[in-house]
Amino acid sequence: MSTESKGKQEPLPYTAQQRVQAVLSLWTERRRPGDLCQELAITPKVLAQWETRALSGMLQALEVPTRLEPGPALSPKLERLLARQALQQQGRLARLEKRLAKLQEPKAPPPPPK
Repeated sequence: MSTESKGKQEPLPYTAQQRVQAVLSLWTERRRPGDLCQELAITPKVLAQWETRALSGMLQALEVPTRLEPGPALSPKLERLLARQALQQQGRLARLEKRLAKLQEPKAPPPPPK
């Protein structure tokens, strides 16, 4: 039997950023859990799992490192690649902002009919 015949839906894939935004909107009380679940088409159990993973990720990130090796965090090559990527993103964003501003400019009203 296929899952389609049972009516079971495959969960929608969400990016990490989308999951973070969902959890943060819940924690800052901007959204209610029921509304968030309905909007994202997820179950409350999935949302609870996202919260649990977010908390454990924060705890892990904020743990005092026991063994850190001295040295740069990123290789010079990786730093250059990241800097180049950031500059490209800024250029794209600037172009998009210009385009948006142009689209939002009020259009002149049509001339009155004679």
